[in-house]
Amino acid sequence: MGEPQEWHFAFDFYPLQSPEHTRIWPFFQHLKEGRLTTTRCAKCSSLLWQPRVVCPHCNADAMEWVDLPRHGRIYAFTAVYAGAPLGLEKDVPFVVAIVELDGVPVKVVARIDEARYEDLKIGDPVTLKIVELADGRVWFRFVPTGKPSSPA
Repeated sequence: MGEPQEWHFAFDFYPLQSPEHTRIWPFFQHLKEGRLTTTRCAKCSSLLWQPRVVCPHCNADAMEWVDLPRHGRIYAFTAVYAGAPLGLEKDVPFVVAIVELDGVPVKVVARIDEARYEDLKIGDPVTLKIVELADGRVWFRFVPTGKPSSPA
């Protein structure tokens, strides 16, 4: 995962990633293991993104954790030049994309590291990158496939 990031903020809204603070804590544990996961409803089999504790389709609360692919393609993207989220101001400009994951009907929004806006295009392949924050939390990003993953 590389060196921990200097800043303490991520695009997660659960600053405490433990069983005592959120019911989706396995998501964060799986990230620490290098896995991007989500939930699937055990009743109606709906694959849910973002991970849920209750199915929005059938209201069941029996969820199972499933691995998502590590690879995908850029579906849409933009560059952030101003108005960056708290803690990311010094990183501008950076790229944020909708990534369509390979082989599953799931699209995720994530930062694209190691790439400039000008060098990307729709359909470019990307690979999962786990980011460890200085405070011990984790989050995910993607990097263009074929480029080595290095600390951001």
